[in-house]
Amino acid sequence: MSRKPWEVAFTAEPVEVAALRRIMRLHLGMWGLQDITDEAQLCVSEMVSNVITHVGHGTPATLVVSVRGTHLRIEVHDPDTRALPVLRDLSTESLEGRGMALVDAVADRWGVLLRPDRKVTWCELATKLTAPSGHVEAPSVMRAEALLGLYAAASRLPCGTGAGRLASAAAEETVIAAITDFLHWLQAHGRDADDTLDRAQMRFEAECAALCEGA
Repeated sequence: MSRKPWEVAFTAEPVEVAALRRIMRLHLGMWGLQDITDEAQLCVSEMVSNVITHVGHGTPATLVVSVRGTHLRIEVHDPDTRALPVLRDLSTESLEGRGMALVDAVADRWGVLLRPDRKVTWCELATKLTAPSGHVEAPSVMRAEALLGLYAAASRLPCGTGAGRLASAAAEETVIAAITDFLHWLQAHGRDADDTLDRAQMRFEAECAALCEGA
């Protein structure tokens, strides 16, 4: 799977935080990284709130997200190189600096980079990826890969489990061929193929929602 880095410019205002959290959830879903959605959203909230509080409302900023190795990297860029994030103990009564303490608690690592024209506050979250272009080895995915391997061998089709665009395309064609054969099987047994597809989609969406809620 290709996980191309993305970025979105925003204005440091409280109303923007919810929108950025939604964008993060959407992209992590597309990347198959739903299990770290809550942690990633928390980091976005606190890092953006830090800009609002310590740099100022209305500051032009940018959220940049990428996969570095097997970690999710979240960056918030702002133009103030003087207002550095403050890390305080969560047990203190002061609210100042508690946002970065939360980031410190959930992220594997975090830091600040100073550029001539901007400050970059970043953090990295561990994922269950085994490779940058791989996938999370959930039981459902592993069962599907095992079935596809058997199907490809029986049909003399390339399974395409390696890395790269061609391998991904071959795997997708194998999936399409397998689904088509299952539709033929349903028809041969007098079952409603459309109804089965609808039920499968509903189950898939329910399982994805449960995974996000339980992450």
